[in-house]
Amino acid sequence: MTSKTPDSAGLNGSASAAHGAPASPASHATDPAMTALLRDEIAAAGGWLPFDRYMSLALYAPGLGYYANARRKFGTMPQQGSDFVTAPELSPLFGRALARQVAQALAVSGTDTVIEFGAGSGALAEQLLEALDALGQPVTKYFIVDLSGSLRERQAERLARFAPRVEWLDRWPDEIHGVMVANELLDAIPVDLVRWDGRQWLRRGVGLDGQGGLVFVDRAGDARPPLPPEEDAGFLPDTVTEIHPQAEAFVRTLAERLKRGAAFFIDYGFPESEYYHPQRTGGTLMCHHLHRADPDPLALPGQKDITAHVNFTGIALAGQDAGLTVLGYTSQANFLINCGLVDLMGQATLAQRGMAHRLIAEHEMGELFKVIGFAPGDGFDALGFSAGDRSHTL
Repeated sequence: MTSKTPDSAGLNGSASAAHGAPASPASHATDPAMTALLRDEIAAAGGWLPFDRYMSLALYAPGLGYYANARRKFGTMPQQGSDFVTAPELSPLFGRALARQVAQALAVSGTDTVIEFGAGSGALAEQLLEALDALGQPVTKYFIVDLSGSLRERQAERLARFAPRVEWLDRWPDEIHGVMVANELLDAIPVDLVRWDGRQWLRRGVGLDGQGGLVFVDRAGDARPPLPPEEDAGFLPDTVTEIHPQAEAFVRTLAERLKRGAAFFIDYGFPESEYYHPQRTGGTLMCHHLHRADPDPLALPGQKDITAHVNFTGIALAGQDAGLTVLGYTSQANFLINCGLVDLMGQATLAQRGMAHRLIAEHEMGELFKVIGFAPGDGFDALGFSAGDRSHTL
């Protein structure tokens, strides 16, 4: 049973495909329709497709992309076709603890709406709705924004007993008066790839080799890490890393629409000083398929997840610059403990405690995963950041 914790978390994470050595075309056996789509897109783009566009197609192309097709994604057993397990599938205590933070934010803001982006299997929505009802802080509306039609169908089945409170949206609401939650959303937003050649940063894209296989192709451009140019000399040649303009744009859009309430993002990542450490030569890009991680996003497009760690400094600055207050930033372990997870574990069975411990264990999800919170206006003293706040590290 493997949680979605990429193996590239170490400073020398080895993303072999990201070093410019293309995988063998034979390893790129894939859905013919996806192959045709990618070849057409590459041809239409003049033979070179920016990586963020490739990642968007591989994950979200209607009917073909990883999150848009009918393949199973979430679960604990690879023999059943699942690729990874997220925190809500791992333990219902995750949602119950998070619900305490959501309940506080709803009460402070005087709102009764929750909006979840990227609801996956619907497990977190189910846990939050149950827990908020039990806490005496029921929600009138629980909105879900999810690009995947197949996942929306599964969510609807799972959440049928909560109708008509649960509704699905196709786009951002014009205004948000309530609490937004997103677990493992930012890591799946397409990223730009850049490579340092010893003299300049090159933007990485995808092209075709002589046999029609997918290969990386680098071009000069303006894309670069968010660092002063004088720090470039500290990077080793062939260093590859990611930049996150789309994730930061997402947070700016949130800031435009969040009028009352709060927003909480849970994901794996680092502050900028760790993310762009010169010793992190391979970047953080990682794929997940049948509970195995691999660093080659060009293999099996549409059949496996592609993710990158989050630069939480960039996320915090995007929100702050757009007018939001950063409520806090801390590890998932600190956040869940602040929200009463230990008390919840004390009421659980021994088996349930063992699974919930993985949420806070340092070598599991507790330290790699982080939580950042935002609110409009002056904010409030959010429960989840009451101890162990690391905002000063951003």
